[in-house]
Order: sequence, then C-alpha cells, then structure tokens
Amino acid sequence: MRTKVNMIFRLIFLISFGIIVMSSQSLAQSTRDPDQFEQASANVKTTKRNKKDSKNSHKYKINNAVKEYEELMKTNVKKRAKMEKDMEKPQYSDPTYFGHKKKPKKRPLGKRKMCKECGIVH
Repeated sequence: MRTKVNMIFRLIFLISFGIIVMSSQSLAQSTRDPDQFEQASANVKTTKRNKKDSKNSHKYKINNAVKEYEELMKTNVKKRAKMEKDMEKPQYSDPTYFGHKKKPKKRPLGKRKMCKECGIVH
C-alpha cells in the first residue's frame, strides 16, 4: 500500500514539475523580440583581415613583450646593484654587529646586560 502511495506522489510530482518547466520555457521564449535581433545583427560590421595584418600584430605583441622584459631586467640589475652596495655596510659584513645597526658597547664585566636584539651579553 505504501509503495503505491509513494508511486502516485512521485508521478504527481513529476507531472507538476514538467508542467512548470514547460510553462516557464514558453514564457521565456515569448518575451524575445525577433526585430531586435535583426537590428543588432545589422549593426555588426563584418571586416576581413589580411594575413599580413594578423602577422604584423603578432610581431608587434612579441616586440612589445621583449621590450617589457628588457625594462624589467634593467630595473632588476639596478635593484641588485643597490642591494650589493647596501650589503657592503659593516652592519651586514662585520660579524661583531650581529643584528645591530650600531656596534654594541663593550661594558665592564659587572655592568654587562643581556641584549634584547641578539640575546648576547654585552
């Protein structure tokens, strides 16, 4: 008995779902205006491109990309040179600086403190 009731409900559901889908499709298609489509297609210009034009545009894109690449490489060279110049500073090259901008003071044995930056007693 339950299976028959379930089958009936499923059948009713499928039929009502089909009717809803069919009605929504018919309403959706009735709103389109065929004159509007013809006007839009008339406004579109059809142009034929020569093979030379497409080849030239491709060459232009490649040349443009090469120029951009060269500019990037020039800026990278400048950045690297600046970084190398900065690394020559004693702050980076001298091991006694060890994380300090200024060389830490050497205090007498009784007054030495634990450094917060490097964790070494100076």
